[in-house]
Amino acid sequence: MLWSIGELAERAGATVKTVRFYSDRGLLPAASRSGGGHRRYGPEALERLRLIRSLRTLDLPLPEIGRVLDDEGAAGRVLEDAVADRLRELGDELRALRWREAALRLVRECPPGEQADRLRLIGAVSVPPNTAPLARFWRTWLPPRMPARAMSAFLELAVPQPPDEPEPAQVLAFARLHAMTTAPCPDGRRPQPEVHRAAGAREVAALYAGLAEAYELAGPLLRRARDPHPGEALDAYVAAYAGAYGSRDTRGFRRLLAARLAAEPRLDRYWELTAVVLTPRGGSPVPTPGSTDDWLRAALERDNAGGA
Repeated sequence: MLWSIGELAERAGATVKTVRFYSDRGLLPAASRSGGGHRRYGPEALERLRLIRSLRTLDLPLPEIGRVLDDEGAAGRVLEDAVADRLRELGDELRALRWREAALRLVRECPPGEQADRLRLIGAVSVPPNTAPLARFWRTWLPPRMPARAMSAFLELAVPQPPDEPEPAQVLAFARLHAMTTAPCPDGRRPQPEVHRAAGAREVAALYAGLAEAYELAGPLLRRARDPHPGEALDAYVAAYAGAYGSRDTRGFRRLLAARLAAEPRLDRYWELTAVVLTPRGGSPVPTPGSTDDWLRAALERDNAGGA
């Protein structure tokens, strides 16, 4: 039993134009042609056409539909991969839409005199936002020969991931981070801690690994709003610096370390903005490496005062 293109379209509830479109693109081959050269389709074409239209409702592109059809219909692995890819694409599209919505609310809610500046800020950020500029900032700040694994571990802590459903304040904070990390330094160089120059790349890598451990120990204390105090977290913090400087954790080293840290360049504004990006609306501030480091420095000062 063979049908004309019109008969196939009628049985499928489609238009002749639709059937011809898919046929011309090789997705719906004709079983034969009549003596006059007209296409003829068999019953299997009806099921194939229904499958094509179902896949199109999922917004799968035609090349993907062709691969699904070649993979024995909807039961093949190609369909799973195609759906997974489309879900990822939709996720990116939804994140972009939510970011744009929050950005529009940000502009609408700010005073008229500030709208132009805020438009420039958020207009410089890609949608969905990209953290690559922040990562580049830190790569130039860290020692150039720092091991790749240590670099990746630090970047995971230092570079905030934008929320999927941001508030206007988070959009503004991330835009300011972007502006801060892409602006050229006045003297062409980023200020770096003295320990980067005093220790080798491997020692600095060990330092940041030790600091990550100290931050992990101190994080729960910050979340519970505990006052800075000596303890396991501070010991890990001091031990990390002692290893980098080739020293031991002594009372004298703790006093020296406090003096050195007080003279180091600070990135307070970066961490303040990072906390805004990471903290959900109405939630308690999320500890950042900066706020955790401040807590540990205060604990060090308190320990030195008590041990003097």
